[in-house]
Amino acid sequence: MYLRLLSYLKSYKALFILSLLTMILFALMSGFSLGMISPLVITIFSRDGNALSLLGSSNISILQSIDRWMLESSPLESLKRFAVIIILVFFLKGVFQYIHSFLNCRVEQGVIRDIRNHLYKHIHMLSLGFFGRSSTGNLSSIVTNDVEIVRESVSKGFIEIMRESFLILIYAIIVIWASWRLALLSIILVPLSILMIVRIGKRLRKRGTRIQKRMGEMMSTFTETVSGIRIVKAFAMEEFELKKFFRNTHNYLKTVISFEALKLAISPLTEFLGALAASVILLYGGYLIIISKTLSADTFFVFLAASLSLMQPIKRIGEANSRIQRGLGAAERIFEILDTEEKVMNYPDAIPFAGLKKHLRFIGVSFSYDFKKQVLKDIDLEVKSGQIVAIAGPSGTGKSTIINLIPRFYDPTEGTIEIDGVDIRRFSLKTLREAIGLVTQEIILFNDSVFNNIAYGRTNIPRDQVMKVSKAANAHYFIEKLPHGYDTVIGERGASLSGGEKQRIAIARALLKDPPILILDEATSALDAESQSQVQEAIQKLMSGRTTIVIAHRLSTIKGADIIYVIDGGVIVDYGKHNDLLQKDGIYRNLYRHIMKEAENVTC
Repeated sequence: MYLRLLSYLKSYKALFILSLLTMILFALMSGFSLGMISPLVITIFSRDGNALSLLGSSNISILQSIDRWMLESSPLESLKRFAVIIILVFFLKGVFQYIHSFLNCRVEQGVIRDIRNHLYKHIHMLSLGFFGRSSTGNLSSIVTNDVEIVRESVSKGFIEIMRESFLILIYAIIVIWASWRLALLSIILVPLSILMIVRIGKRLRKRGTRIQKRMGEMMSTFTETVSGIRIVKAFAMEEFELKKFFRNTHNYLKTVISFEALKLAISPLTEFLGALAASVILLYGGYLIIISKTLSADTFFVFLAASLSLMQPIKRIGEANSRIQRGLGAAERIFEILDTEEKVMNYPDAIPFAGLKKHLRFIGVSFSYDFKKQVLKDIDLEVKSGQIVAIAGPSGTGKSTIINLIPRFYDPTEGTIEIDGVDIRRFSLKTLREAIGLVTQEIILFNDSVFNNIAYGRTNIPRDQVMKVSKAANAHYFIEKLPHGYDTVIGERGASLSGGEKQRIAIARALLKDPPILILDEATSALDAESQSQVQEAIQKLMSGRTTIVIAHRLSTIKGADIIYVIDGGVIVDYGKHNDLLQKDGIYRNLYRHIMKEAENVTC
């Protein structure tokens, strides 16, 4: 999985390689600064014996030249030269560290942008069934929080492990150069450190995954409560929602503490092993210097400094590993979405949709959301070009499912839907959906201006054209009274507008799209009489001259339909014109009486 995560680095190969080069130069400068300890000790404390180069005795002429320049002069002059070199080394070290960090930041932010864009794009490609199974809060948590944790896994995980591993290599070379006997002793403790890091890492990964799940639950509760705040207040359920959210935050707290408790143990354990190693090395090194006299003091100082420096990268690798493990937990949730296959997709040889010229037909269509219980069973219906076709029936019988199949929000599990004899799956999704106008019961508006909600995605629409469709939708006059007219921001989901106002804006949006096929789920029963009248008038204008499929709620729509299909239990039980269906003692007559009764109640 981690290799899959790192595959996103391919787009930044050049920057990444440059970052690695500056990292190597930084590591070399760090090692070089340690290597100067030996000649510095000789310069200060002893002028006897053979001078040593920065990396020990060498036959390389350039090193010998540096050796003579630094050590074959007066002690004070040598110290001055050392000071110059120290300043230069640490300046270069700082420059390389800055460049490496900057390039690292550029790579990691680019990778996270690509992952987030890939995830967002894939979510847009998924069918409505996916959104029925997934909570908005959990998806929001994955796109924001999980992706951010993956960023740390890439930058402070993989890249940091590479940097620290190279530092370990440099320090290890210095350690072995200084004293292979002491090096052999210290290396015995390295496998113990690695084993500890690996074992803790496995536990961290499991706990990291649980953290992300808890975060998703918390965000889901928050999103649902905010989006349904009117219902919460209407039922006086603030206390209930508070308890639910507090329970989620408490569970998240416990999971994070469990993760952090394990992660924080890495640092002191590594430091303890380092102290243990340093003590053993100090004792054995003292023996080699004082008793056996096989090790010089200056070389021992180099070894000791390199050994202590070696423990820091090992410690940071352990910390980086904890970030990687948590990042893998987040990556699991990201890849779970990315691996979700799109059930509604463009066929390889998809053709553009040229419009409905003759008829739209359902031929033996059956549908199931879960492949267990059938929602529609063997549906046959026909909509001729220019007709208004109504679908009537009790609630929960499959009416909305029928209209959701036409723009291919779902595909039938059996049978076909054809337009002019062509299976709609052969049309490209984009051109098919562009030809369909959809006004549903739940009006979706965005936290933007009225103008942008009507124009939705069209940047070059003239203002007078938007005003024209707004007038046709009976929306212009209330829009003009808003604080900033068409430039008024209406809040999330159009929170500042009434139900009737939102519906009229949605109708204006559909009129501007000017689709040849209109799918209409007109929900006007909850509106007051004046709003119902204005919305219904706008609907009649919207339907004019179009092929319309409508779920019937209004008496005028039912009477005006060219044909009515009556559905019950996912099956078409009858069809015909309004007057013909009234003559039969069936479901339609009962529905009609129910509608008449509701109309009388509204009038009263």
